[in-house]
Amino acid sequence: MRPVTRNTLLGIIAVVVLLLALGALPGLLKSGDPYYAVATPTDGEYSVDNGTAINWSSQSERRFPYTSEALADASPSATGQSEPYWRGPLGFKGAFTHSPFDERDALSQQYDGAVTDDGVVVRHNGTFYHVAVRQDV
Repeated sequence: MRPVTRNTLLGIIAVVVLLLALGALPGLLKSGDPYYAVATPTDGEYSVDNGTAINWSSQSERRFPYTSEALADASPSATGQSEPYWRGPLGFKGAFTHSPFDERDALSQQYDGAVTDDGVVVRHNGTFYHVAVRQDV
């Protein structure tokens, strides 16, 4: 094999390994502050201007894993929370991983009628929940 070909292949392999590491490594880093998606039964506490709440039965658990986990953990009388998401100190991690902040922003853009000051109102199994991202539960 010619030296130029060998060096080119080694360079391509190094780039592929680096990109794989960037994709996997941020998810393993548990530095920074933990944040949770928290689902709180509303009891009329949070009202939406036009009365529209997000019907959670029409949403995908794969697209919104943090929110789905918080709603699955909640009950009409108890608050539910997701697994923690550690936000990295430099913002590097957020560019490569899915976060509860991404879910909140996506739901806020899709369902602007369900937006509150710090989250969204969701209807799940006949109960209305206020779902927000919080640092401490």
